[in-house]
Amino acid sequence: MKRIFLGLLAGAAMTVSAYAQEIAPALLFDLGGKFDKSFNEASYNGAERFKEETGVDYVEFEISNDAQREQALLRFAEDGRNPIVMAGFSWAAALEKVAKEFPDTNFAIIDMVVDLPNVRSVVYNEHEGSYLVGILAAMASETDKVGFVGGMDIPLIRKFACGYVGGAKAAGATEVFQNMTGDTPAAWNDPTKGGEIAKSQMAQGADVIYAAAGGTGVGVLQAAADEGKLSIGVDSNQNYMQPGSVLTSMLKRVDLAVYDAFMDAKNGEFTAGFNVLGLAEDGVGYAVDEHNEALITEEMKAAVEEAKAKIIAGEIEVHDYMSDNNCPY
Repeated sequence: MKRIFLGLLAGAAMTVSAYAQEIAPALLFDLGGKFDKSFNEASYNGAERFKEETGVDYVEFEISNDAQREQALLRFAEDGRNPIVMAGFSWAAALEKVAKEFPDTNFAIIDMVVDLPNVRSVVYNEHEGSYLVGILAAMASETDKVGFVGGMDIPLIRKFACGYVGGAKAAGATEVFQNMTGDTPAAWNDPTKGGEIAKSQMAQGADVIYAAAGGTGVGVLQAAADEGKLSIGVDSNQNYMQPGSVLTSMLKRVDLAVYDAFMDAKNGEFTAGFNVLGLAEDGVGYAVDEHNEALITEEMKAAVEEAKAKIIAGEIEVHDYMSDNNCPY
């Protein structure tokens, strides 16, 4: 009788557990690794927040090369994972194929649009956030020369750069140096080269450098700190990495895209379609905390908040490089 009773208890526990985890979320990271301190890590943080709040676990996978994309995505779909969220535009080709094969599975992709009825596409107005940190860079600069180090040379990163140039020049910068790290995915994870590019820009007079380069940016932040100059982080709040040297970080709330996709699915509210997150949606912004607050004067804060309000109101229109590949600044 005791054995039967324990068996019934176990069965009840399994039923409750299965009900509590009625969804089975999955997260696929892009090249550069889960703990890149930038884009991928922001994705991870969103998934972890969901897990902490709901008790629902998720599975994840870090690819090491592009050839793994379709296989990894297919494996999760075949395993019944739902929803499946992908961090990064490079997942688009694999998603186009797999999402059609699994029409009852919900997918979400960050930084690319895949127009299918079971796919949520989340993109950001990175140019708006970059404009704001450009203002801060120019106001903090003593030379009126600032720099930008991008990762892989693609239109998305040119979008960051163009917005940054616009904000910097609006706030008085006379020169904005721009360099990309490379034209392959390896450009996202080369902190040594990032540091070398930063040193070259500093040698030309740049005293504030914005890194939009994934893991490569770690080298930019380090090089600026070593030279007694300022840097600007990206995606995640990177102010803590070089306290007192990182002027601010351009926040790109990738964590929100992951968290919302998981939570919407859990609540039966997942919708496909095209989502744009900009300043108005709190999808991008700039970070002020104990690590950089001494670097941001009241005048700087007032100027950047005024610009933010005007961008949201449509009084300042920041050029979107993805719409027009000619940066006018």
